[in-house]
Amino acid sequence: MKRKWRLSRIGIMCILVLLLGYAVVQAGVKPWKCGGEKISGALFGHVEEVWLPGFFYEEKGRQFSLPDMVARSTSLLVPLGSYVEEKEGGGTDVEDAATYEMILSRQAHDENEVGADGKLISGKDDSAETIHTSGTPIDTSIEKMSDFNYLLSNFYTVDSTTMIRPDELKGGELMAKNMKIDQSQEGPKILIYHTHSQEMFADSVQGDESTSIVGIGDYLTSLLNDTYHIPTLHHKGVYDLIDGKLDRSLAYDMAKPDIQKILEENPTIEVVIDLHRDGVGEGTHLVTEVNGEQTAQIMFFNGLSKTRANGEIDYLANPYIQDNLAFSLQMQVAANNRYPGFARRIYLRGYRYNMHFMPKSLLVEAGAQTNTVQEMKNAMEVLADLLNTVLTG
Repeated sequence: MKRKWRLSRIGIMCILVLLLGYAVVQAGVKPWKCGGEKISGALFGHVEEVWLPGFFYEEKGRQFSLPDMVARSTSLLVPLGSYVEEKEGGGTDVEDAATYEMILSRQAHDENEVGADGKLISGKDDSAETIHTSGTPIDTSIEKMSDFNYLLSNFYTVDSTTMIRPDELKGGELMAKNMKIDQSQEGPKILIYHTHSQEMFADSVQGDESTSIVGIGDYLTSLLNDTYHIPTLHHKGVYDLIDGKLDRSLAYDMAKPDIQKILEENPTIEVVIDLHRDGVGEGTHLVTEVNGEQTAQIMFFNGLSKTRANGEIDYLANPYIQDNLAFSLQMQVAANNRYPGFARRIYLRGYRYNMHFMPKSLLVEAGAQTNTVQEMKNAMEVLADLLNTVLTG
């Protein structure tokens, strides 16, 4: 905050100096005739070099009158000051092809970043990411859930890259949305897939799919099909390998056509779940006890299709954001009431994460690379029960 004020103050002072010089020229006073030309030239040259380096080096060697230089420098300095303030305070960037590619890449990488060997490069800040609900249920009465500040402080973590307004997060309305699936028609109701299929765990065996996030997806699928009798498909497409090497830069874009095709071929599907494993610091263990078993914690993740830097991202539009928020909140409340401590706070971030496929779309960050496969399977048993509660209960 102090830096932003310092930059703003310096910019304003420079603009005032330039405007004063311009006023002097317009008044007919010509200080350069009195031997001040060198001083003025040095002063404005220094301002150019510090604040307008591109202009300084491009125009160096070319002669301009003082009025021309003042006018041009002022016109260029003003947007530069605005740009600095926007970058410091979260203004809107100009959208272009490069920005588009950058946003898609960030969307693909920002959950957790791993290298070609599959190991975590830089986990999220432990102090923020290990915050979760306690083992005591939180009050989820309609009165409390309708309070924006209460809802935000107890159930959500909002990433610094985005924001959410009270009119976008009305707990009472989100809890009232009908999330039940239509069981009157035969056919699959849930689709499970993995944008990041190569995610592994503390005791995973290299090359053994059953010990990867895909194997965990298999287990969740079998629980939903066999225990809760909710017809479920598991898609095992790989989108984070390019030429045999781990590369997530286009994972969401690569997954999109396949998922759309599956949904077109299976019109009875109402729920789409992208199952992930989170990435945390190596000293963090996301685990709680459920029915006497060590169980990996989970986190629901929502994309808001907007960032502080870029505002609303039109080419990542999602007409189902409110439905997505309702689904994750109802799952969170069910977890709070039935298994307190199991679900970490819902994470809100910019971008879309392919959650525009269905109103009932869910991105789940289950456990992390420090959890064991058994802890993950225990978590799927809880998750399957929560899905049954919200979708059919």
